[in-house]
Amino acid sequence: MSFSRVAGRSVPTRTLGWVAAPTDVISSRLAGFGTTIFAEMSALAVGTGAINLGQGFPDTDGPREVLDAAIESIDGGLNQYPPLPGMPILREAIAAHQQRFYDIELDPATEIVVTAGATEALAGALLGMLDAGDEVIVFEPMYDSYRAGIAMADARAVPVLLAPDANGNYVFDPAELRAAVSSRTKLVLLNTPHNPTGKVFTRDELQLIADVVLEHDLIAVTDEVYEHLAFDGRTHVPLSTLPGMAERTLTISSGGKTFHTTGWKIGWMSGPAPLVAAARTAKQFLTFVNGAPFQPAMAVGLGLPDSYFAGMRAGLQATRDRLVAALDSVGFITYTPEASYFVTADIRPLDSSGNGVDFCRQLPHRCGVVAVPNEVFYARPEHGRHMVRFAFCKQMQVIEAAADALTKGFSP
Repeated sequence: MSFSRVAGRSVPTRTLGWVAAPTDVISSRLAGFGTTIFAEMSALAVGTGAINLGQGFPDTDGPREVLDAAIESIDGGLNQYPPLPGMPILREAIAAHQQRFYDIELDPATEIVVTAGATEALAGALLGMLDAGDEVIVFEPMYDSYRAGIAMADARAVPVLLAPDANGNYVFDPAELRAAVSSRTKLVLLNTPHNPTGKVFTRDELQLIADVVLEHDLIAVTDEVYEHLAFDGRTHVPLSTLPGMAERTLTISSGGKTFHTTGWKIGWMSGPAPLVAAARTAKQFLTFVNGAPFQPAMAVGLGLPDSYFAGMRAGLQATRDRLVAALDSVGFITYTPEASYFVTADIRPLDSSGNGVDFCRQLPHRCGVVAVPNEVFYARPEHGRHMVRFAFCKQMQVIEAAADALTKGFSP
């Protein structure tokens, strides 16, 4: 072992051939994040040949009209840099979508920016609007990029717990939400419909959040990528539609989940021009632009008839119901999701240790099925240590195969 100077400090190095490589160079802001659990579990699925119900991507292609539009764009030469805010055809389609579904009026020129998926939009928002030491209120469990994005902005995540009540519905304590506000609070980050719990925040819950935002002069950033995936007749309500919230809410969504094109990474952010401009300022130094031939195709998707959205929800609701029934039958405590791609299950009836990480690492070898431990979605991991998440955004025959594998794996 030898030492070299990195950023003004001595760090240990290891020898790679004739090159000495530093081993302690990761930023202190990102220390501890490591490789995402999705990469680990997907690699485990490949290595074991297991059915991958871990990562949330569909196993069917999107609507033919959308795919054909992408092919036509490529053949038509739309393969160079698009404009920084996104192609006008897609920004106009996003504006029309928000008007059609939520009666939200937006200026496509100043109030919409296309991004490399919702994840980049979130990163742009956090980097563009937070200063060192600012605090962000987040509901946990949360999508794992939230805490990383907040950390990269040198800010601090302040969690508010979502937990199942006696009826199995995920709820939060309004008193905990109010107590989370401090003199350093800048922003509330809300995900609805929610990943990983599948919760759809009710209008009354949204009003509680809006009251806190307005009372303390905060900014709201909402992640609404599952907006079209609410089940059992539930309706997604954007936070920006509540009184007083339009001028202080940056709304983020994407087409990957809705149109089964997660690999295209086409997302967007919309809202008042000052918030969009702040997020765009950071976004331009991340990817700058992306996905030129996919942007007109996404515009086609956003204009599909209501029957498409209804049919997609019905198909997902059917696979949800089949997977929940299978998990119930083998002994999990399951929480039927109101929306999204995922169902959360408590492993303790099957594993008294309640260690979800170990459980998920062993599950492919026991059953040939991959899940994701919910612990990684919590700022306070002890709250989710005993929970795991299964994805049901798969063809019914895949869910049936997973159900059979789970039944055999947990048979006495």
